[in-house]
Parts: sequence; structure tokens; C-alpha cells
Amino acid sequence: MRLIIPMAGMGKRLRPHTLTVPKPLLPVAGKPIVQWLIEDISAVCGEPIEEIGFVTGEFGAETEAKLLEVAASVGAKGHIFYQDEPLGTAHAILCARQCLKGDVIVAFADTLFRAAFHLDKNHDGVIWVHRVDNPSSFGVVKLNDNNVITDFIEKPAEFVSDQAIIGIYYFKSGETLEKELQYLLDNNIREKGEYQLTNALENMKNKGMEFVTGAVDEWWDCGNKDATVNTNSRILETRKELFQVPASRFNGGTQIIEPCFIGENVIISGSTIGPYVSIGNNTTVENAVIKNSIIQNNSKVTNITLNNSMIGNHVTLDGNSHELSIGDYNFSS
Repeated sequence: MRLIIPMAGMGKRLRPHTLTVPKPLLPVAGKPIVQWLIEDISAVCGEPIEEIGFVTGEFGAETEAKLLEVAASVGAKGHIFYQDEPLGTAHAILCARQCLKGDVIVAFADTLFRAAFHLDKNHDGVIWVHRVDNPSSFGVVKLNDNNVITDFIEKPAEFVSDQAIIGIYYFKSGETLEKELQYLLDNNIREKGEYQLTNALENMKNKGMEFVTGAVDEWWDCGNKDATVNTNSRILETRKELFQVPASRFNGGTQIIEPCFIGENVIISGSTIGPYVSIGNNTTVENAVIKNSIIQNNSKVTNITLNNSMIGNHVTLDGNSHELSIGDYNFSS
């Protein structure tokens, strides 16, 4: 199995955090978003992922090394590919042409999920979907009585289906997908100025290829601060067994209300932490009340109450009560 992860976007809705770290590498519940995505896809596949192609912008050597490290953590060989222009989803996938061989999963790196199904490889493709209340904001699929997809509709003005495409796709033949994507570029077939994967899917369906759905139980967005904090909470809640935090690790007067993730070399004193808090490595918290928030590495937070907040790396905060979104290397008192 090969996995392609397009992630060249700038993550503007998550600024200031994405000014220094690409969105897929932002941590939720102690791991980068993209690592949770890869691990969950691996679980659904039920088989090893051999190669992972990351399609990025020019994020720098440190980011690329981290991505290769994430791939290695699941036993896969990582590759870095570049999308120099924002020419659409089909173009982004083609940038990882080297990985379009055999069984392929394409997963866009701004979504996480919880699912109980196992990948059915007896079809030409599987589209991950989730039932939504506002289908006019999404690409959706229509199904026949055998759960086979009959139509792909982008942001329907009138109700046709509530099965929203979440941005994860399985293809039995990477080679066939490559040909269909290249056809769009060769014939300059664009949708709203960009080459779109959905156009290739429609062409493949019209040629008799059979796509079915894989329904996920929950679909979590990491598009902005509020959504990312909520995703952090849902991961902590749904994987409680991974996040046992003994209160004995910390100084007197500290209460940990689980579930929480607390990293290595964290110092906490005189504080109430949780529920739904993630604190990164080497961070200090003193005389604080913190819930439903993410604090990253090497920060110091004192004399403060935080809720629904994201605090970056190397941040110093002292005093007052806030709902905050503060990027790396900030000082406030």
C-alpha cells in the first residue's frame, strides 16, 4: 500500500501558528496532525504502508526531515514532492507520480477521523464519507441500492445527498489514477481554474469503474483554532486509554482532570489542568487553571486561566484570563 498526502497549502486560517510550522505538523493530543492521520489510515487498511509521498511547498529542510521521521514511525519510506503552484487537487496528486503504483490511498492532510470499518479492496475505489447536516458546503456522493457511487456533486445548491466526501480516497490501481489525472492536464480540463480530482473520479466512473463508500463515525477538522482545539478534545476523549497521567508527576496543589496529554519534562505546580488539555515537552505551568486548550513545547504559563486556547512554542504568559491563540516566540504579561 502506498499513501499520498497533499499538504502544500499555507494554512492561513490557522495563523499565527502556521507562520512557523506547517499545519499538518501542528500537534494535537501530543502528535502532529499528519501522524494521527497516517496511523488511523494504517489501522483501517489492516496492512503495512510501504511508501508515503508528502506533496509540500517549500517548507524547509527541518520540516522535510520531520515528515520523513513520521513516515519511518509507521515503517514506511517517506518521499518529499513539491507543488510549486496551487493548480488543484489533481495536479497535487500528480506531483507524487512516483507513488502512483498499485494500491494507493490519497489523504488530504487537514482532516482526521474515527472509523470502525476495514478497507474493502474488492472494488476499484473507496471514498471516505461522513453524514453532515449542511451538505451544500461539501462535495457529496449519491449511492445506488448496492452502496455504489452513482454521482459526485460539488456543493449542491439543493439537497441530493448528505454523504460528504472527507478527503480520503483508496484506488486499486495507482497507474489508472495517474492516466486519468494526466488526461485532465493534457486537455486543460479545469474546474474554477484548477485541475480537480473529482473530475477524474467522474471520468473513471463513466468508464465503468466501481466506487463505494467507507463511512467514518466522526470527522474532525483542523482548519482553524476552534476546530483544532475541538479535534484535540475529541482525540483525547475517544482514546482515553492512551492518556493516563499520574498526578504524582507534579508538585503539590495540582489537580489533573483527565483526559489530558502531558509531555516530557513538564513542570506543573498549584494548578488545575483539564479536561481536554495537551501540554508539550519542557513547558512550565504555575498557578493556572487550564481546560480545553493546547500548549506546545518550551513555554511558560503562570497566573492565568485559559479555555479554548492554542499557545505555541517558546511562549511566556503571565496573568489574566483569556481565550487565546498565540504563535511561537511570544511574550505577554
